[in-house]
Amino acid sequence: MPGLLMFGRRWAIASDDLVFPGAFELLVRLVWWIGMLVLYFIHKGHFDCVGGAILRSYLIVLITLLAAIICVVSAIVYVSMQGTITNPGPRKCMPKLVYVRLALYLPEFAWAVMGAIWVSDNRMKCDTVVVYFILFAVIASWGIIFLTTVAIVIVFDPLGKKKTFYRSNDFQNLESSQSDQVFYNIRKASTRVWENRIRLLCCCIGNDNDNRVAFSSIAELLCEYFADTDLVPSDIAAGLTLLHQEQDKVELSRDPDEVICRSPTQYTRDDLEMELDKAAHYMQFAAAAYGWPLYIYSSPLTGICKLCGECFQNRTAQNDIVGGDNLNCHFGSILQTTGLQYRDFIYISFHNRIYEIPFFVAIDHKTEAIIVAVRGTLSLEDVLTDLSADCETLHIEGVAGDLYAHKGITQAASYVYKKLINDGILNQAFTTAPEYKLVIVGHSLGAGAAAVLAVMLRNSFPTLICYAFSPPGGLLSKDLADHSKNFIISIILGKDLVTRLSLPNMEDLKNKILRMVVNCNRPKYQILLRGCWYEIFGGTPDNFPTELDNRNFESLAQPLLAEQTLVHRSPSYNTLIEASPLETPQYPLLFLPGKIIHLFEERRSGCLCLSDVKYSATWSKETSFSSIYISPRMITDHMPDIVLKALRGLSTERNNCSSCQAPPGVLATNQI
Repeated sequence: MPGLLMFGRRWAIASDDLVFPGAFELLVRLVWWIGMLVLYFIHKGHFDCVGGAILRSYLIVLITLLAAIICVVSAIVYVSMQGTITNPGPRKCMPKLVYVRLALYLPEFAWAVMGAIWVSDNRMKCDTVVVYFILFAVIASWGIIFLTTVAIVIVFDPLGKKKTFYRSNDFQNLESSQSDQVFYNIRKASTRVWENRIRLLCCCIGNDNDNRVAFSSIAELLCEYFADTDLVPSDIAAGLTLLHQEQDKVELSRDPDEVICRSPTQYTRDDLEMELDKAAHYMQFAAAAYGWPLYIYSSPLTGICKLCGECFQNRTAQNDIVGGDNLNCHFGSILQTTGLQYRDFIYISFHNRIYEIPFFVAIDHKTEAIIVAVRGTLSLEDVLTDLSADCETLHIEGVAGDLYAHKGITQAASYVYKKLINDGILNQAFTTAPEYKLVIVGHSLGAGAAAVLAVMLRNSFPTLICYAFSPPGGLLSKDLADHSKNFIISIILGKDLVTRLSLPNMEDLKNKILRMVVNCNRPKYQILLRGCWYEIFGGTPDNFPTELDNRNFESLAQPLLAEQTLVHRSPSYNTLIEASPLETPQYPLLFLPGKIIHLFEERRSGCLCLSDVKYSATWSKETSFSSIYISPRMITDHMPDIVLKALRGLSTERNNCSSCQAPPGVLATNQI
C-alpha cells in the first residue's frame, strides 16, 4: 500500500509483497545453482565428447546467470522487508530492482530455448548424467518462466493506467468540471471491469436479461465499495489478522457477565427454552432443503448407503416435483432428514435461477404445521442473489414507516410467494390439513427469503410463525424488523459472518482494516507470519506496537476512484489519521429479522473433529451484530449442519441441566 508503480501503471501488488515469493525463488535458485556448480566441477574433465563443448558452455553461462539472479533476488527480498505497509520510503528503489530482475528473464528465456534445442539433439554423445541434469535445468527454467507469467497476469490491474494518472500532478491541476468528468470515466471503467469479472466467474449460468441486470447491479455495488481504497490483497490479509488479534484481546478482557446485559428483559428463560425446542425440530426442515449435497457432507460414511434405497425410484407421480431430480436423490435426502412420509409432501421445487430459489411445502403432523422450507445458498445463482444488496421497497398493508429490504432476497421471496398463492399450493395444503398452522423456515439465504415471505403472508395468515436460521444481517429496515418481532425468530450461532454482513458493517470493516494497517509499525511479512501462526496454533494475541509518527500521509489521503473532488480527502483515511468518528457512505441501515436467539460458545476442549464444544443460549439484540468479528469459526458457525448439531445438543441436554442456576434470560450451558 500503495500499489507498485511500474511501466507507467499501478499493479495489484505492493513493494513489500515480494518477501515470500522472493524467498521461495531464492531457495530454488540456490539449490539449483549449487547443483549445477557441483555437476560442473565433478564432470569438467568429461566434456571431450560429441557436443561436449556446447554443454560445457551452457553450464558456465547458466551458473553465471543463476549467480546474477540470486544476487538481484536477494536484494529484492532484503528491500521488500524494509519499512511498513504505509511507509514505503525505505523501499523506493524496489521498481529499479524489479526492472533488473525482469531484464534477466530475457537471457534466461533465450538460454532455456537454446538448452531445449541442444538437449533434444540426438547427436549429443556425452555422459547420460550430465545430459539429464541439463534437461532438468531446462525444465526448471521453463517452469519458473511459466510461474512468473502467471503471477504477472494475476497482479495485473486493468485500471492501472487510470489510477496512475489519477495520482499524477497533471490530474491534480485539472479544473473541477474536468476532474468530475475524469471521475465519471474512471468509475464507469471500474464498473465495467467488475462486471467483466463477474461474467467470467459466472460464465456457466448463461447471459439472459435477468442475469445481465444482476451483473450490472452487483458490479456497481462492488465498484462503490472499493472506490476509496488503495489496498492490495496482502494489505487486506494483514489488516484482517491484526483485527482478529485485536478483537480477541478485547474479548479476553471482557467481563464474563457482559453477555447477560445484551439480553432483552421482556423475554423470559421459559420462552427461550420453548423456542429452542421448536427451533431444533424445524432446523431439520431448513437443512433438508439443501438436498443430497448437505446430507452427504454431514454424514459422509452413512449418507451414501442410506440414499441408495431412496434414489433411482420414480416417485414423480406421488409428489409434485419441479426443477429436476432425475435420480430422486434430493427427495431421498429430504425424506431421510425430516423423517416424513412421501404423502406428507405437497410441493417440491428444485428450480434454481437468479432470484428464484428452491423450496418445498410439507405437512408436519408432529407439530401440526404446514411447513414451507426455503433453501439457502448452494449455487452461483444463489450467490448472485445474495450479492444484489440494494434496497427494494415493500408495501405491507397495516404497517407504517420506511418499509424496504434486501433487493435480491426480496425478489426471491416474491418468487416463492407467487408460487404459493398464485399456483394454489397453500390452498392445497390447508385443504389437506385445515386446522394446522403455517410455519416458514430457512437457513442463510433461505432464512432471509423465509423472513421476507413471512412478512408478505402475515396479513393472510395471522398465526404464521417463521424460524430464520443464520439469516443475512442486512435484511429488513428498522420498521419492518420491529414489526417482524411478533412472528419471526432468528437463531444465530457464534461469530457467524453472514449474520453480520451488511453494507454498513462492511464499510466499518474496511475502515477498521485501514486503521490497523496505518497504525501498525511492523513490516507486513512479520504481521503475516505471526498471523498464520496465530490462526493455526492459537496462543496469546500479539501486542503489535502501533504508533503514528510524523510521516507524510498525503498519498493515503487521496481516494482512488471515489466520487469526490481532488481537494477532498477520503473520509476513511481522514478518520484513520485524525481518529475522528468514522464517516461512511450513506448506506441504508438494514437489520436482522424478528426476535434473536444467540447461541454462543462458552468452552471448547479437544481439537478438530474430536473437540467438545459447550454452548449457551440467550436472547439478544440486533445491536450485538453490528460489527463483523474475525474468527476461524466465522464460516463454520454458519454451516447448517453445525447449527443443527448445536440446537439438538441444547434441546437434548436442557432437562439434564434444569437444576443448574442460570441467570434470567440465559439457558444453562449444554454440551454437544
